Amino acid sequence: MSVSQDGTTAGLSEMKRYARRRFEAWAGHYDQSLLNHFLFRPSYIILMEEIARWYARHRRPFRVLDVGSGTGTLAAFLAHSSWPVEIVGLDYAPQMCLTAFSKTRATHRSGRARFINGDSEHLPFADASCDVVTCSNSFHHYPHQQTVVAEMSRLLAPGGLLIIIDGFRDCVIGWFVFDVLIAHIEKEVHHVPWPLMHQYFVSAGLSNIRRRQFNFLLPAFATIGDKPFAASRFQR
Repeated sequence: MSVSQDGTTAGLSEMKRYARRRFEAWAGHYDQSLLNHFLFRPSYIILMEEIARWYARHRRPFRVLDVGSGTGTLAAFLAHSSWPVEIVGLDYAPQMCLTAFSKTRATHRSGRARFINGDSEHLPFADASCDVVTCSNSFHHYPHQQTVVAEMSRLLAPGGLLIIIDGFRDCVIGWFVFDVLIAHIEKEVHHVPWPLMHQYFVSAGLSNIRRRQFNFLLPAFATIGDKPFAASRFQR
């Protein structure tokens, strides 16, 4: 790739367009894929566990933003919960948003979830407007990953929670699955090493950063961080 005069890398916009085309095509059968069973569902369990821990500490109404929300499975789980939660799903592929809307419409609490088409690098929300931000198995598609983490952190109210889950490529199995097989199939992707993900969280001003590894044949990891209370005043 070449570098343009403004310092950006030529081809990154094509990386986004390529990902959008693939996910638009996948939307109708995404939930039937083997990845959904062996990787995505275990990821949703981790997300729900971490959100449950956060809610047990705070016990108040809260807003969740799910970046790269896909077909809305996490939103559906949250909408079915007894928690006083508002859910916003954001995805770069419009067809994914339509599929997610159809999925959550079946629940009697569907009014708690909405879906918008948007870019993870330019999240269309005010500072400190979310309590929990999640991103599950889409981070490797983002060309400016540190920018995305900074955007997610910007949206968090003090005391808020950020959870990013992606493939764990820092072991032999993970390297082969994600850096060889997935990279060959999906082309323009980048699975972040754990130390670099940790640094993204540090640079974004997050604290109490921890990691959860899970799965064996499709290894994945969750990076979890808190927005410090001293960062800014809570604003809605």
